[in-house]
Amino acid sequence: MGKVMWKPGTFEYPIPAAMVTCGDMEKSNILTIAWTGILNSDPAMVYISVRPTRYSYNIIKESKEFVINLTTEDLAYKTDWCGVKTGEKVDKFKEMKLTKQKANVVRCPLIKESPVSIECKVKDIVDLGSHHMFVAEVLCIDADEKYIDEKGAFDISKCKLIAYANGGYYALGKKIGTFGYSVKKKK
Repeated sequence: MGKVMWKPGTFEYPIPAAMVTCGDMEKSNILTIAWTGILNSDPAMVYISVRPTRYSYNIIKESKEFVINLTTEDLAYKTDWCGVKTGEKVDKFKEMKLTKQKANVVRCPLIKESPVSIECKVKDIVDLGSHHMFVAEVLCIDADEKYIDEKGAFDISKCKLIAYANGGYYALGKKIGTFGYSVKKKK
């Protein structure tokens, strides 16, 4: 049996499900994002793509800052809720009982319940059509201490991170290898 050809679309799955925070500690918002990823390693660069009609779009465009907060199985409901409600009408932190935590570099709050928060500074905005891509430099990564092992490394397997794929949220499974394991010499 062969492959079936479909029309072009967004089918590069799974992708991270993240809650992006913007604004400041007084007036902030949470935007659920699936269009996000890594662009560069030195300097560390990431992106988020946002529809210009979204409430958070102008907040990010004007402040030039945002925080990508990774989400977990425990945060799945709150992640979805923050993606379907507008911050123009509701306080998402309050309604979802999420805790604002002061960031180390940017003015946007972190979500304390997130295992990893990535503080970002916008370097460019690219109009792609339905979405505009905010290209940003990573200024700081805030990792929850409870996921750091005895060697000081972040143990991502303990987080129970989730991904988004074709309209659904999925739990990420167990580690099946490490970078370079396919060519590592056997003992």
